[in-house]
Amino acid sequence: MSHFNEASTTDQVLEGVDLSGKRIVITGASSGLGEQSARAMSSKGASITMAARNPEKNEAAASRIRASVPGADLELRTLDLANLASIRSFAKDFLADHDHIDVLLNNAGVMVCPYGTTADGFEMQLGTNHIGHFLLTGLLAPALVATPGARVVALSSGAHGIADIDYDDPMFERRDYNPWDAYGQSKTANALFAVELDRRFRDKGVHAFSVHPGMIMTELARHMTPEVMAQMTQRVQDEGDKSATSSDAPAMTFKPVEAGAATQVWAATAPELEEHGGMYLGDCQLGIEGGDMRTRGVQSYALDAESAAKLWSASEGWVGQSFDL
Repeated sequence: MSHFNEASTTDQVLEGVDLSGKRIVITGASSGLGEQSARAMSSKGASITMAARNPEKNEAAASRIRASVPGADLELRTLDLANLASIRSFAKDFLADHDHIDVLLNNAGVMVCPYGTTADGFEMQLGTNHIGHFLLTGLLAPALVATPGARVVALSSGAHGIADIDYDDPMFERRDYNPWDAYGQSKTANALFAVELDRRFRDKGVHAFSVHPGMIMTELARHMTPEVMAQMTQRVQDEGDKSATSSDAPAMTFKPVEAGAATQVWAATAPELEEHGGMYLGDCQLGIEGGDMRTRGVQSYALDAESAAKLWSASEGWVGQSFDL
């Protein structure tokens, strides 16, 4: 599919690419993969809207980017994905200033946090990682549809293999809360969102992809105590062993952030993906259904069209708004 692999970096993926005139919106842009994606794409001429919850951290990230990319076109905006009112305010203000979006990179997220709820009462991981991005994408859809070739990239994870969506109790109101099950459910939701978004909007010229960035130690892992880290290592290793197609499956390894962000940058820009909307991507390649989830394997339930449509309907109910343009 491409000549890139798990070691490819954002700069390698973007070699020879000109993003001048492109407007790219990145959530969670104040650190980690979001910051790296903003740096890499701004270096190719893109105009970047850096969206983050903390304005001070966002400004600090922008300063680091400008230090390495003099003249980077960066616009900073505040966005709290755990608050529907904040999302609506962000979208209204953004659309007042911009009428097109070439790429919406839904990069932000929370991971294996203790039980909590968003401002609107949703379980924190599903609420932030999926529901917040669902509302944001729907509200920004007019600017995406107005832009030929627009793309939405949703950050999923190989951890989707831990849990499918529990439609009977998605918010853990009756079942015992497990941070890994909640995280896995939210990452499955990210993949399914890309499937249904692409189905609904491809005829309008918009494609969507979900991405497994690989294992990277970023601020996303701030809730990682040594005990939780050990649990993660074992669960991902176990899931990978179950899904591996060979006896010499790779051990779980960590990527540097430059390689971790490469797949989402590839998803945002690679022309060869035009015919593969809705797909799950990993290691700068198409996903492999049933393959090793430590690399680019994806569970069939995370690509299921019926479940994707069901999740879309449920999400419209959660945010109280439908998005049929």
